[in-house]
Amino acid sequence: MHHTSRTPTQPDRRNELLSVRIGAQEFALDIRSIREIRGWIASTHLPHAPSYIKGMINLRGTVLVVIDLAERLGLPPQEPNAASVVVVVEDGDKTAGLLVDAVCDIITVTDDMRQTIPETGSNGPRQFIECLIMLDSRIISTVSIPAVMPDNATLEQIPTEVFA
Repeated sequence: MHHTSRTPTQPDRRNELLSVRIGAQEFALDIRSIREIRGWIASTHLPHAPSYIKGMINLRGTVLVVIDLAERLGLPPQEPNAASVVVVVEDGDKTAGLLVDAVCDIITVTDDMRQTIPETGSNGPRQFIECLIMLDSRIISTVSIPAVMPDNATLEQIPTEVFA
């Protein structure tokens, strides 16, 4: 019997991505990893944390580490302002906030819109990007949520509860 990788119930792998803006560039996040979207609030600095960690915020009594997604992806760091947005994402038991300039759109992506990342010879931010999405005249990089999460050593420095 002839087998294809697609099952009859899924003729095409579609998934929804949330597109966000950092500077002039657009990136996409898998909507299944997103817990909530909230406005930027001043964060508490975390000593000895990597520079891409903007700080910690109190999310209903839980400490949430906020990652400057721009800096994590190797772009110029962003100075958060009143219009900045924190996208709260989950990867397994890890939760973090990704600081972006704006949330743009929800995109439904099919397999034929996905492209592999061209080989540039440098590994750099490639480890953080899953694939490229071709959408009209736009090219949107899909961010790998597991890859941008802080490592366990970084997370171990962070208190889990906010002490009043």
